[in-house]
Formats: sequence, structure tokens, C-alpha cells
Amino acid sequence: MNLRYALFGGLLFALACTSPTEPETAPPAEYPELGAVVSPDGRLSLTFFLDSAQQLGYRVARDSGVVLDTSRLAFSFQGQPNWGSALERVKATTQLVDESWETLWGEDRVVANHYRELALTLKEVEAPKRTVTLRVRVYDDGFGFRYEFAEQAGVEELVITEERTEFNLTGDHTAWWIPADYDSYEYLYQETKVSEIDTANADIFDLAARAILERHAVSTPLTMKTDEGLYLSLHEANLTNYAGMTLRVEEDKRTLTSSLVPAADGTKAKVTLPFHTPWRTVQVAESPAGLMESHLMVNLNEPNVLDDVSWIKPGKYMGIWWGHHLGLTTWQPGPQAGATTEEAKRYIDFASENGFPMLLIEGWNQGWENWYQRPKVTDGFSFTKDAPNFNLREVVAYGQEKGVSIIAHHETEGSVLNYESQMDSAFRLLEELGIHAVKTGYVSSIIPEGEYHHGQWMVNHYQRVVELGAKHQVMIVAHEPIKPTGLRRTYPNMVAREGVRGSEFNAPWGGGNPPYHLTVVPFTRGLAGPIDYTPGLVQLDLADFAREVFVPTTVGYQLAEYVVVYSPVQMASDLPEHYEGERALEFIQAVPTDWEQSRVVDAEIGQYVVVARQERGSDDWFLGALTNAKGRRVTIALDFLKEGATYRAHIFRDDEDAHYITNSMDYRIETYTVSGKDTLPLNLVPGGGIAIHFEKISE
Repeated sequence: MNLRYALFGGLLFALACTSPTEPETAPPAEYPELGAVVSPDGRLSLTFFLDSAQQLGYRVARDSGVVLDTSRLAFSFQGQPNWGSALERVKATTQLVDESWETLWGEDRVVANHYRELALTLKEVEAPKRTVTLRVRVYDDGFGFRYEFAEQAGVEELVITEERTEFNLTGDHTAWWIPADYDSYEYLYQETKVSEIDTANADIFDLAARAILERHAVSTPLTMKTDEGLYLSLHEANLTNYAGMTLRVEEDKRTLTSSLVPAADGTKAKVTLPFHTPWRTVQVAESPAGLMESHLMVNLNEPNVLDDVSWIKPGKYMGIWWGHHLGLTTWQPGPQAGATTEEAKRYIDFASENGFPMLLIEGWNQGWENWYQRPKVTDGFSFTKDAPNFNLREVVAYGQEKGVSIIAHHETEGSVLNYESQMDSAFRLLEELGIHAVKTGYVSSIIPEGEYHHGQWMVNHYQRVVELGAKHQVMIVAHEPIKPTGLRRTYPNMVAREGVRGSEFNAPWGGGNPPYHLTVVPFTRGLAGPIDYTPGLVQLDLADFAREVFVPTTVGYQLAEYVVVYSPVQMASDLPEHYEGERALEFIQAVPTDWEQSRVVDAEIGQYVVVARQERGSDDWFLGALTNAKGRRVTIALDFLKEGATYRAHIFRDDEDAHYITNSMDYRIETYTVSGKDTLPLNLVPGGGIAIHFEKISE
């Protein structure tokens, strides 16, 4: 075993104070340099300076080329002068950090955390002479920086009216983006030039809550490709006690500026000194694989703060869920109610017999009779009282007998004040019953009125839920959430979030997710963190539920989703009766949700993606490959398999004549003996996919 990986007792790390290497591309000669820092491999550099107007700026270079041109940094405050100009350097210190840490769960068991840090402390030349430290960490595959505001005499709170962090692009890059909606990320990704970003041309679905207030602005992560073939992705890490950041495209069509989601009073954030912002992050890679394999997000968060983590367990789950979306059952009580004690026991029996350790139940609690009534019933849901014909304690006890734990459901319909008034009692009930997971939901606009899903008030609410969950040993699966920013490292009970146009849009009401969707999501939303996408549909013809409606993928594509789209909790989302007799269930049963290591074998954003992952604690590997609406043949090397070992490859693939529109459900299972010296051709039909379990049989 590598020595670095062996020394986890005290989490060995080396700190070395060094002088930064001279960056390849310095600021213009007339701009006084304030500080510079380069990546450990010496290829990526950041330089900070004052421009001719004494405005603070920075520039990013990689090798001999500019990645981000002169970009300015500034803040506006309520009742205080603006900040970002006429500054002098107080000090600049650097250090080199080279450590590794072990994840509780994740895409890779061991994460290398190797960066060079610059702490650049600046002070205003004139009153009020505020001191701010720019802390910058540069990795070989990207960087992050944040603003650290020191205490200020006579000032306890700062009210931020605008943060203006610029990212000045070097060209009109190709971008994969969704609108800067302050309430939702549930969109299909657009692929355009940056100059063509315009929400007026986006595919806008009629969402329950939607707030697009800037026409030329996007949510993050924003992923781009330069004409030179370099890949960039802009996002933020460690978003706590602050407003979510969107990116505005300025009139020059190449400068992106941070635009914070406003609070109800129009301000952006209220903070108590001293404080620091989230990290502003830029991933830099020569391939899509380089983006997806990066650990920048989690590395820029603090280590795990939980002592007892024995109750945090990755795994797969089923749900009383899909029948609601198909119209077979309802969330509301009545003759079609899906959440009854009898139905829950039926699901538990199936889950137990087929190796699924968890069951989500939606509609178990009182209040669903008020669902979507207008005006909204602001105190409609109870999070401790059972719905008619449902007995939570009886269902939990039955599940314990069968080895199936319950995932509770806390849908708020956006009435967050009602939820907060009940959260303590709701989480105490979960702990009392031994329920270690809850799916939270925030469909519809937020109460208190005027707050947005992605503003500071809700960011703080989401954090309170995570911390309360940790207190009561409850994992959180958040829907209609704030985007992930790596906090799963600090609070590993924050296991997954939606924050994407998920598989529920394949229901008759949703219009379907085209095959293109998941060839983009891993390189955009997926870079932020785990996604509760709910894969695993096998009955793709939905004509029995709505005329001429179908799920626009193949069965092979659905199985590949388990490997391509990462989450430590994955759903077997179809109905039990649809899985009966389906051999595709064999792959869903076998595929794990926790990994030793992950590899992006081949990919082109928007075209296709091939991902391989090794099961944690095992030599078995799993592979998922899927394509857009175009069929293609991809040949891959199996060099990720253990050297000298022989594997039995269980291949689940679509039939040769399969097609996501005309013939989506015909598939076959093939078995071959392979080793790491082999190559394997993958025939991906239009809108299709392939899923493979490489089972080690000898070495």
C-alpha cells in the first residue's frame, strides 16, 4: 500500500512555507503586483494586482496561455463605502499542503488534497481602512479563493448589497448552462456560446416555483470549453450563511460577474464580523474526465465534524413514489392513497426479498389533503401525525422485522416557517423510531414571502436541517435544495440532493428527459455533488397511464445511470410489479452505491459518457455508458481492472435494433471472461446505454 494512504491515524500532512514560483503570465507592467501563487505542478498561476484605476484585480494563466484575463474584485455595502480599490498589501504568506484523507462514503475512498495557498492581506489606504484577506488555494486542476473580512471598530454587521467578483473569459467559449432561477435548477441544459446565453431562448418548464429575474445569467456550476480545447467550470464551495451565487453575462459577452440571490428586502447578505465568503472556484482540465474526477469541491470544505457516524450508511432504496407520478395513486388521503399501511408492507416485502435496505414513503403524514390548494395553506402539513389508513410505528416495526428501514418524507410545499416550528419534534420522532433518513422537499414558493430557495435565509435553513439531522442521527436527501458545494465532507449525513431536472420528469406530466440530458449533467450539476436522480425504470412505455407517452431512454440507459450519475443513495424507482420477471433487476441489485475509486473512461460533453467505478472493499468494477439520441460505437480499454486478475463481465445491453423511441425495452445479458489487457467495444444504440458488472473470478 502507498505510504501516503497508510498514514491515516493522524492524517499526515506536510506544510511547507515556500516562495511562489514566478507566474508565466504577469499583469501588465503598469499594474503593481500584490501577490502571486502557482499550483504544485507549476502550470496554473494566479496573480493579484491594482490596475490603473487602483481597482483590485487578478489574472489566471496556465502554462504560457491566459485562462482568465484581468478580472476585478469588489463589494458594495449598505451604509459603508464600497470595497475593492486603493488598497495596500499588509502581508502575503504562502504554504504548500500535501495530504490525503479518507472519505466516509464517496466516489473515491482516498482523496488527495495537494495545493499551494496564498493568504494575501490587504488594507484600504484611506478610511475606514478595512482589512480583508484573500485566501487562495491553487491545485493542479483548479483553484478557489475567498474573502475574509476582519473585525472593524464600531461595526458588528455588514449588509452586502452586491459582490462583484469577475471572471473575464479569453474568448467566446462553448457553454453548458441553465438559467439563473432563484428558486429552481430543474431545467434541461442549453449548449451555446457564452455570447448567446439568453433565458428567453431556454426551454422553460412550468415549475411550481420559478424566479428568473436576469435574462443573461446562469446558475452554477457553469461548464465551458475553449476553442483551444480547455475545459473550465465555475462554481462555489462551502456555501454557508451567504446567498447563492449566480453568474451574469456582461455586455461585452465575455465577462461573467457574480450576482447573489437577493433577500426579501433586496439586500444580498447580512453577516457578522469577522466572516468569510464561500470559495469562488474554477476547475481547469484538458478533458471532461479531468473535471469529473476532480475533488476540488470537497477539499475546499472542512473535515468531518461528526463523532459517531456508524448510522450513516450508503445504499439503495425503493419508494411509494412513482405510482403517484403515474397517476395510479395519490399523495392525498382517499380511495387512491398510495401511503397506506397495507401498501407499505407490500413494498417492504418486495424490498426485503430483493435486497433493498430502505423504503421511501411519500404521503404518510397529515396535510396532503391541502396539497396545491390556492391560496396556499401555510400550516397544512404535520410532520409527526399519521395520515388516515397509515400507521407509521406499525410500518417501521414491520420493516425492522424484514431488514428494511424507512426513509421519511418531509414535504413543506415551501411553507418553511411551518416546518421550522415542527422540526425539533419531527426529528425527535425519527430518532425515537430509529429512522435514519429523511427526504425533505420545498415545492412551491417560499414562506416567508419574498425569500427565494437560493437566498441566504434558505441557505441557513438548509444548514439547520443538516445539523439537526446530525443531532438526531438522520441522513438528509434534500429536494428543491440549494446546490451542493462540498459540505458533505463536513456533514456526511448530507448524503444527496436533487437540484436538477430529475427522473420524475419522465412521468406523463413532465415531458421527459431526452437522452442528451445525462450526457451533460455529470459535467455540470454533477460536479457540485451527489444527485438524487432516481434511476432504474424498466417499464418505459407509459401508454397505459397517458396516451403516446414514453420514457425517452432505453433499459440499458436506465441501468447505466446507476454508475454514471453518482449518489451514495440510489433509488430503484419503478413499481414492484414492473420489476417482476425483469432480469434488469439483477444489475440494480448488484450495483453498489459506495466506491473505492472512480474513472471516467471516455466522454464528450453532450455526446456520450463512459464511467467505471470499483466497489469499495472489493475488486469488482461496474461500468456505465450512455449516449445522446445518436447511436455510436466506442471501444474502451479495460486497464482499470486489477492487474493479473480475471473477471467475468456481466453485460446488460440494448438489442442491436433498439432505439429510445421505437424499441426501448428490448435488451439482452451477455457474459464474457476478460482481463485488464483487453479492449471492449461498446455498441450504444440511439438514446441507449450499457451497464457492466466486472466480477473478479481469479488472479
